[in-house]
Amino acid sequence: MSVSRADLPLLTLPTAATDAAAPHLLIFYTGGTVGMAVNKRQELVPMHFDKLDRVMPELRQLPYHLELLALPKPIDSSNVTPADWLWLAQLIGQYYADFDGFVVLHGTDTMAYSAAALSFLLEHLGKPVVFTGAQVPVGRPRSDATRNLLTALEIAAAE
Repeated sequence: MSVSRADLPLLTLPTAATDAAAPHLLIFYTGGTVGMAVNKRQELVPMHFDKLDRVMPELRQLPYHLELLALPKPIDSSNVTPADWLWLAQLIGQYYADFDGFVVLHGTDTMAYSAAALSFLLEHLGKPVVFTGAQVPVGRPRSDATRNLLTALEIAAAE
């Protein structure tokens, strides 16, 4: 992955956090169904994350400060490589001082491999890095995306 921190603008998500001491969490969207939407032709397309709080209004009620980085071109998780793991670990390292926890939105095909690799690459991190994904995209009947993201954020914010 050749995308640098400078190439990934941070998107601040509106939440109920009013206290500066509330947990600051960074969400990374690397790819996967969890970040997809369905277009008019019923095809999966990448979601516009600047509208995430509209499709997941529950985010606005969270007592955390949330920021999001989305890859400009999501990675199909079946194509994730060790180079992608190193890049993600380095990116988390670059943002380490700015955030209290991290949530990685990832495709489910290889999420377990990526999470295992990062557990070794970030062995003594001292802050939570939580991976989550979804089987059904946001906005579809029985979608698990919202519940999975909310749960991951709660875990990342826990002390």
